[in-house]
Amino acid sequence: MLTLSGPVLIVLLVIAAICGALGKALAGGSRGGLITSIALGFVGAVFGSWIGRELTLPEPLIIQVGGHPFPVVWSIVGAGLIVAMLHMIMRPRSFARV
Repeated sequence: MLTLSGPVLIVLLVIAAICGALGKALAGGSRGGLITSIALGFVGAVFGSWIGRELTLPEPLIIQVGGHPFPVVWSIVGAGLIVAMLHMIMRPRSFARV
């Protein structure tokens, strides 16, 4: 079971927000705010780590927060890939009104 104290949770949320915002910026995403960036950071960490394991790539930068690892590089890569996939799936708003 994963137990986190208040300060550890806040630090993880800040790291996830930064990673999600970087991934979103790299993929050209502009929608969403802080909550979106935090969600992208955490989901990107899971998705990016999975891709890294499947391709047998090392985890270049891991931050230990309260004894829990957070894969920073894979979080940014995963968030960027998720935003890129969403851009491919969703059509532009200007064409949706025509």
